[in-house]
Amino acid sequence: MFREFKEAMTKEFEMTDIGLMAYYLGIEVNQREDGSFISQAGYVREILKKFKMDNSKSINTLIKCGVKLSKHDEEEKVDPTFFKSLVGSLRYLTCTRPDILYAVGLVSRYMEDPTTTHLKIAKRILCYIKGTIDFGLLYSTSNHFKLEGYSDSDWGGDIDDRKSTTGFVFFMGDTTFAWMSKKQPIVTLSTCEAEYVAATSSVCHAVWLRNLLNELSLPQEEATKI
Repeated sequence: MFREFKEAMTKEFEMTDIGLMAYYLGIEVNQREDGSFISQAGYVREILKKFKMDNSKSINTLIKCGVKLSKHDEEEKVDPTFFKSLVGSLRYLTCTRPDILYAVGLVSRYMEDPTTTHLKIAKRILCYIKGTIDFGLLYSTSNHFKLEGYSDSDWGGDIDDRKSTTGFVFFMGDTTFAWMSKKQPIVTLSTCEAEYVAATSSVCHAVWLRNLLNELSLPQEEATKI
């Protein structure tokens, strides 16, 4: 299929076949026998150096358990431009690092008027990725194409507006396929309701993914388990 596609494109456009992809927009692709491993190790080193965190100590957790952030923090204000640059750099890293998505989404809520508290959390994320530079995603060679999803939520995690956060991840076999962490659009009145909102978002995304996979000739014959 790939050979036919390349031949068809070559007939229409001037093209040079440079072989298997190894690097694309900061994403490194390592073609291995057991599959394709993608990471952003080089990009991580660049942002650590950019924000002068390349000599910092690494830590094992993104955020301390139970930490609550607020827009009405009375701590000293920091430069919003610097903070936006830092958070923007971290957001691009979530292309291959779903493990940091929730924490990055959390600090993204405070870009308009950041304080030293918000900056400390963002720098803690940098300390975490310093110890996990080589983390990435392995897309293994497999004939198992069954879609499966997992969803979760907190309840009233944002202390400013009392909204909860939805998180979900989808797998194709043992490979991470799609993921999201986003604040819910409504205020839920119980943990049960927050979980139902999260599950609904997951199911809507599952329907979209099933339609996409059908277009790619990978139809999901059975029901998708959430």
